[in-house]
Amino acid sequence: MAIRNVVQVGDDVLRKKCFEVTVFDEKLAALLDDLRDTVRKEEGAGLAAPQVGILRRVAVVDVEEGFFEFVNPVIVEAKGEQTGYEGCLSVRGKRGVVTRPNVVKVEYFDRSGKKKKLTAKGFFARAICHEFDHLDGILYTDRAERVERVKE
Repeated sequence: MAIRNVVQVGDDVLRKKCFEVTVFDEKLAALLDDLRDTVRKEEGAGLAAPQVGILRRVAVVDVEEGFFEFVNPVIVEAKGEQTGYEGCLSVRGKRGVVTRPNVVKVEYFDRSGKKKKLTAKGFFARAICHEFDHLDGILYTDRAERVERVKE
């Protein structure tokens, strides 16, 4: 579909809580397609709607386990702990050490409005937590033990 511009830290949209999706239509499908195309072009592990300036509870994750679309997602259970580096397409040139759950159980809707569930572990769980935080206006830098500059 289309590659969208990724909003950068400092833009107020990244700090706002997103609205639930109530209509599952072509507009939602186009947003999901654009998020997929954009995250792949940027070579990221995930992208949330506010990162492209849209305040809707929509995110995509593109990891070894596959490509996943999440609409109105909720983490219903979290277990264990993992600590590691995270970066963000909206926070260029930095990375931070963040502690996240090692396993998460998630309930969400697909692009058609069908309710789904999944369990994610390891990096997949980290990516989910990172993207879902964006839906509540939280950046990984808010959770990081430390943040450092990286060469791009």
